[in-house]
Amino acid sequence: MDIHPQKSRFPLAFSGERNSNRRNTRTTLWEACLIAVDSIWNHKLRSILTLLGIIIGIASVVTVGGAIEGLGSWVSGQLSSVFASNTFTVSRFARTNVSSEDFETIIKRNKNIYPEDMQAVEDKCEGCVAISPMMRATDDAKRSSQIVYDANVSGVSADMPKIRSLDLAEGRFVSEFDVTHSRPYAVIGAQIRDELFGSAAAIGKDIKLGGENFAVIGVEVRNGTAGDESQDTNIYIPYTVFLKKYGLRRSIQFQVRAPSETTLETTQDEVRQILRARHKLKPSMEDDFDILSSSAVQDMVGSLTGAITVAIIPITLISMVVAGIVVMNIMLVTVTERTVEIGMRKAVGARQSDILLQFLIESALLASIGGSFGVFLSYVVCTVIEAASGVPMRITIGYILMAILTSGGIGIVSGLYPAYKASKLNPIVALTKE
Repeated sequence: MDIHPQKSRFPLAFSGERNSNRRNTRTTLWEACLIAVDSIWNHKLRSILTLLGIIIGIASVVTVGGAIEGLGSWVSGQLSSVFASNTFTVSRFARTNVSSEDFETIIKRNKNIYPEDMQAVEDKCEGCVAISPMMRATDDAKRSSQIVYDANVSGVSADMPKIRSLDLAEGRFVSEFDVTHSRPYAVIGAQIRDELFGSAAAIGKDIKLGGENFAVIGVEVRNGTAGDESQDTNIYIPYTVFLKKYGLRRSIQFQVRAPSETTLETTQDEVRQILRARHKLKPSMEDDFDILSSSAVQDMVGSLTGAITVAIIPITLISMVVAGIVVMNIMLVTVTERTVEIGMRKAVGARQSDILLQFLIESALLASIGGSFGVFLSYVVCTVIEAASGVPMRITIGYILMAILTSGGIGIVSGLYPAYKASKLNPIVALTKE
């Protein structure tokens, strides 16, 4: 007897049953979503009042997150403009995270760093790609009757553009010949050019720094402002001229660039050995100078912003807990108001799971809408803050996803008890309620 046709019927039957179950599940979910949307739309005022708590909570979390991300990116940008990758600074004291007692000990132990020390490193360091001092002073820049007060004057070498981001709009930068022969040349910032020269040409013209003439050989590109501080009031002069003008026997700091990230530590060790030999330090003695790498500074900034995040985000999340309580209260009220409706649905065949799903979807949808509006509000707030204060605000996709998923999750958690309570209602008792 041929039994193969009988064998083939069962898979088809099971397949049809599975497809029917899928269709029923999709239909149930769709009906629950429609009921949730209808309920939210028919109770607009109550829905708006419920959304306010979630909107404010999400907006506060995302705004704080945007401020932290913006601060981190701004600091990283500032550091990259001062510290190129694969660079480190040598100075008498460079560390920032030390106690007052350690600071006093280090200051007593460490010696001044002089141009001769930098010159020794420049002559002997084989792994140093670029070396430039970091000498700074403030002085008034003048031309005829025009004055720029408190310009930022820096003594540099020809290697400075290799160490930090420094682009010119016109002219050239200080050369090695200018440094060696102490030529009174200057590269000026965009704001100084505008205020001293206006629409006239600046290259080849003289300005005065503290009564001494300097010929303008270059103009830096416009860098804008950082907070309330202009980044276009810089003046770069050869460090040999800087020392003659502002003091020969002053401690300096200088920056060194290594060939790559992998050779950074090797180059640091090479510079360390050169300076230890120059300062006649015995093997058992500690360094009497400080070395700070750009990567260490970046790590410090990352740790700082991470600590701020850990401290502030949990505080702002308290508002989300409050919002969740509001959602739970509103959903309990909704269950009470719709007792007869629940009884009617159960009377015509709705299961407990259907009622549970209906109210869970409604609370999750309500909270997700609030989360979306909260993200939009935080974007508006961040835009206003950035425009008014110049403080960068950066809302990342991570914070947006966190906001929407968190609000939806809070909606589900807050709706669990009201939904469970609704699903357990006795249909006969529910239908007698008025």
